[in-house]
Amino acid sequence: MPPLVLIVDDERPNLESLERIFTREGWRVALASSGQGALEVVRRDRPDVVVTDLMMPGMGGGELLRAVKAIAPEVEVVLMTAFGTVEGAVAAMKDGAYDFITKPVKRHAIVKSVRLALERASLVAENRSLRERLARYPGEPGDGGLVGSAPAFRAALDTIRQVAPTSATVLLLGESGTGKELAARLLHVLSPRSAAPFVPMNCAAIPESILESELFGYERGAFTGATQRKEGRFQRAHGGTLFLDEVGDMSPAVQAKLLRVLQDGVVERLGGTQSVQVDVRIVAATNRDLAAEVRAGRFREDLFYRLDVVTVRLPPLRERREDVLLLAATFLRVFAERNRRSVSGFTDGALQALSAHDWPGNVRELQHAIERAVVLCRGEVIDLGDLPEAVRSATPGRTPPHAGTLTIAIGTPLEEIERIVIRETLRQTRGDKNLAAQLLRVAPRTIYRKLDRDEDGRLLDPGPDGDPPPDRP
Repeated sequence: MPPLVLIVDDERPNLESLERIFTREGWRVALASSGQGALEVVRRDRPDVVVTDLMMPGMGGGELLRAVKAIAPEVEVVLMTAFGTVEGAVAAMKDGAYDFITKPVKRHAIVKSVRLALERASLVAENRSLRERLARYPGEPGDGGLVGSAPAFRAALDTIRQVAPTSATVLLLGESGTGKELAARLLHVLSPRSAAPFVPMNCAAIPESILESELFGYERGAFTGATQRKEGRFQRAHGGTLFLDEVGDMSPAVQAKLLRVLQDGVVERLGGTQSVQVDVRIVAATNRDLAAEVRAGRFREDLFYRLDVVTVRLPPLRERREDVLLLAATFLRVFAERNRRSVSGFTDGALQALSAHDWPGNVRELQHAIERAVVLCRGEVIDLGDLPEAVRSATPGRTPPHAGTLTIAIGTPLEEIERIVIRETLRQTRGDKNLAAQLLRVAPRTIYRKLDRDEDGRLLDPGPDGDPPPDRP
């Protein structure tokens, strides 16, 4: 639907002139001859841009601007006036105006201003939608989302966010339990296909004898037991995303048929003769080295290059040890709430064991370990004995490789060292003061007290991305 532009002016000829100009641009137009009338339109129709005269009887353009921004801050406002001054333009911009046009209005100037305002409104709406989708992601409780601050992990997330809005095929590499399906779901959620289906399929979990029929579907009578036509995963994912997990486990015969679908965009159901057009984005994942599989002749080279358009490697948990306690705290909150348990933290022994364990099962193993501990915990904090035997047997007190370190110059005042350590610990825990206090072996109130003593008067409490907010709430 074309964007809606609201024109506000107490002089009818001006309204009609701008209406003709904007209509020729293909925009929908609404008219109001007063500030109060304009507010009614804003409340009812939510225009994309308001173009208003500054000097009007009753509610002037400046007052209308402030009112619009109060009730619909996403609406852009362009002011027009015959009494243009630098001071007036500055004041309007401070109040949230997008532009300030002087009368008599020139056609090219007002069209350019409104067009740019519409582009900005569209961008703001897109960003708002993205934030809402991210806030809803992930949809399944207990998975903890894609949480972490390790550089390799953040680099993988950055690549996912960059490639998500495109139609490129993505190959996710990583060990079992590193979150490949979560990454695939995030790619789908952040893509233009997010309203269409996300269809996952684990190629290793389905017997080879039925994998082909699951992918492409079958016609009635195609084989014994096929009593009716069934759509395959490709057709179910039409318009959306098909996630092929463990794609390296496909047989050569299925690989050949998958290649044809990727090349031609059509599928043919088993037992059928009619080709069906499909529009599907492929996200594939594997814990195998596909390049080595190609060299060994077990995976088709042409299919490999079709899948390997953009590759994202999700690092194992042992390569992002600084994220272990952050993930543990995230899972603790989720499972305590789900199981209605008043478990709020970890003992020092439990923290040391969690940090020292190698986590061969990666994030999935950590998730299950914390869920088990929450269920079995008899007190309000998880102790060493509440953890699985494999985790308990990890060498306590061992300094994990790749752990975050700090370099502090000799001669740094003690108070400044305390602030630096608190700040960096909070960055690692993404602002979780309770977890930071446990890591530093102090009470949470000590964290608050030390933050209050910042000599610059700024909060050291970092936000989700590790940067302190500019003002204390």
